[in-house]
Amino acid sequence: MVDLRVSGGLQPYAPLAFGARAVPRLVLELRAPEPLTRSRALETLCALVHDPERAYEAVRTGFLELLKVLLREEGPTLRSKTAELVFLLAAHSISREALLRCNIVPVLSELLDDPEEGCRRNTHLALHRLALLPAAAACMASLNLVPRLLGKVAEEEEAVDPLLLCTISVCVRQDALPAVAHDGVSVLGRQLTQPCPEVRRAAATALMGVSVPAQGKLKLCEGPVLSVLVGLLSDSDPDVQAAAAGAIMNTAVITKGKLLALRSGALDPLLLLVSSPHRAVCLNALRALTALADAPSARRRLLEELPVLQSRTGAEEEEVVWRAAQTAVRVVTWTP
Repeated sequence: MVDLRVSGGLQPYAPLAFGARAVPRLVLELRAPEPLTRSRALETLCALVHDPERAYEAVRTGFLELLKVLLREEGPTLRSKTAELVFLLAAHSISREALLRCNIVPVLSELLDDPEEGCRRNTHLALHRLALLPAAAACMASLNLVPRLLGKVAEEEEAVDPLLLCTISVCVRQDALPAVAHDGVSVLGRQLTQPCPEVRRAAATALMGVSVPAQGKLKLCEGPVLSVLVGLLSDSDPDVQAAAAGAIMNTAVITKGKLLALRSGALDPLLLLVSSPHRAVCLNALRALTALADAPSARRRLLEELPVLQSRTGAEEEEVVWRAAQTAVRVVTWTP
């Protein structure tokens, strides 16, 4: 799980007007000429908007346009705290939709190159949470953020922030082609061997999104990336296993991906994952095996392992697992 704690230490809270006047007064103080007053007001608002009612109240004051101004402040603390406030507001559906309507994503994206590390991290947190709305993720893709983000991954190399990869992941789910066109498979593939499980997980998840279009499937068949994904089927992190199996599942739809996955030894680790207690791991393994079963050599082997597939067709299984297992058995046992 990516660490979702915001950056920046606590500042002394602004003097707080209690009751119904609390939020309006703080919003008023955001317009104060003194940076310290604005900073303290932001800090206090960050504490208050954890409460959905306070968050909705803040949105009703109409101060979201003001946040766009504060995101462009000269002081790094003000920029960072404003990005944090956007992140906290985006936890609630109504305020998340309001932020999108006020077109805050383009302004936030300007902070991806901010010199302050804490500001960049809070920006990634805000973008990642906003992307829960498909329209926001589509907006990020339309702003051509993916090439910029991939460039940052390539720059950081050994110290990649998982949040950076998570932001890429939500963008490629909307449109994977920019990542394919800008060497995304190679850039993300290099992160699959990082010691940090959060980095491996985010990179594998992004590659699962990249492998959806035909161009992405073909790119995954170039170089060592697909073989590395096969190796990750034995990773100690179930989420990494699930994402790796998902990327293999997508790539094995085409003949080239199917044959390469088989040559890389995908069958044995996928069969082991069928018995996983983690639903996503089991599902993606079953679906990957179903795609691979179109190859005669794979079908012959899977016929020998049919009891493994049938073990997930019991009445006690979740319906989605049961259906995937039934489909796998049907494809493996099909005869012309």
